[in-house]
Amino acid sequence: MTRLLDIRDCFEGVIPSVIATVDAAGAPNVSYLSQVHFVDDGHVALSNQFLSKTARNVAETGRATAMVVDGLTGDQHELDLEFVASLTTGEVFDRMSAHLRALSTQHGMEQVMRLRSADLYRVAAIRTVPVFGAVPPGAPAPPPPGDRLAAAARVAAAVAEADDPDAMIDRALDGLRDDFGFSHAMLFLPAPEGGRLFVLASRGYETAGVGAEVTLGLGVIGIAAETRRPVRLCDVSRGVRMTEAVRRQSQWEDDRTIPLPGLARPLSQLAAPMVVQGRLRGVLYAEAEGRFAFGREDEAALTLVGAQLASGLLNAALETRAAMVRSEPSRAASAGEGQGFRVRYHRRDDSLFVDDEYVIKGVPGRLLFHFLRAHLDSGRTEFTNREVRLDASLRLPDLKDNLETRLILLRRRLDEKQAPVRLTRPGRGRIGLVMDGAPRLEVAE
Repeated sequence: MTRLLDIRDCFEGVIPSVIATVDAAGAPNVSYLSQVHFVDDGHVALSNQFLSKTARNVAETGRATAMVVDGLTGDQHELDLEFVASLTTGEVFDRMSAHLRALSTQHGMEQVMRLRSADLYRVAAIRTVPVFGAVPPGAPAPPPPGDRLAAAARVAAAVAEADDPDAMIDRALDGLRDDFGFSHAMLFLPAPEGGRLFVLASRGYETAGVGAEVTLGLGVIGIAAETRRPVRLCDVSRGVRMTEAVRRQSQWEDDRTIPLPGLARPLSQLAAPMVVQGRLRGVLYAEAEGRFAFGREDEAALTLVGAQLASGLLNAALETRAAMVRSEPSRAASAGEGQGFRVRYHRRDDSLFVDDEYVIKGVPGRLLFHFLRAHLDSGRTEFTNREVRLDASLRLPDLKDNLETRLILLRRRLDEKQAPVRLTRPGRGRIGLVMDGAPRLEVAE
């Protein structure tokens, strides 16, 4: 006897499902479905977006038949369904809505494909439909089985053993690559201004893309962040490139946009929110060129790793605040013997250019300009987190925002650009400034 658990790959949404109903007079109606969602071994939920005729028929008879197809093997199954309820809130509705939104934003149909309800059905019977040559030519093989729980435990333990935020980030991403086999992955953190997320670190791309941004609520990453639920797509055959979405976000000069790293045509995408104490701390994202690259176990494991990383970063920030050094920072100059470099700072968006090449904007840009100006005024090359937080002229966000992660972003961006100015960490709660020559500062109003 076939169970729903035996055919869960049919509910990945790779091949559209079909629903058939009849009205009270026996007149049939057939429609396509965006989603058939596995609820438990006795129930499924169907997406109700604009199936008015189907809804009327079900209201009259309480029954329907759905055809679902396994995207890997081509196996087909008919489900005899008995209507239970229409859900407009709750876990099932929220998960289906997030998945549908992720798909619709890929195709620019956000306003069309909105979930009206998740219609819950009891599965009365399952019939396997004989299909000759079920496996389609060139169908991808399913990912090799592996103990994802054990892999998640190893990566989480490695993150927990790290004693500073940089090491935590590197161990998490290295673990996704080495233990999970996720060759392309990124870590996003919320921007302090709200409404956006930025890349803090990545693996597998030609450029790290540190500082590249995505909009909250846009695509797999933005929707996972907004809904605080993992989003997994197994076949984005017609999806747009995420970098194109980033270009649409740019509100003004193109030279202030850091290109988002990414595969040209990722067919599999997985994003897991990092939530601690009810607050979004970031998003872990992985993508792959093939279909079915990520399974349900990957989704759960990535969520676990993300939660551990978020907790570690939060604890590190709290420890840094508690251990902030109150002694006077060093004032000895340490500029190198280079030819010097020019820095142009724009007050409008705190964007900063070094030798006419864009580096960063927002809070990190404001911080770097502050350090450079203080160096020219007094020769200082070392600062403390405490004095930065207490400096009202920097207009920093609420103290709940993690200053340490902004400094990590700035430090990694300067390293990626091989800029003539770098940040170091001479000690916990301290910021070091190293320069190749003297900076020449310009301010553009």
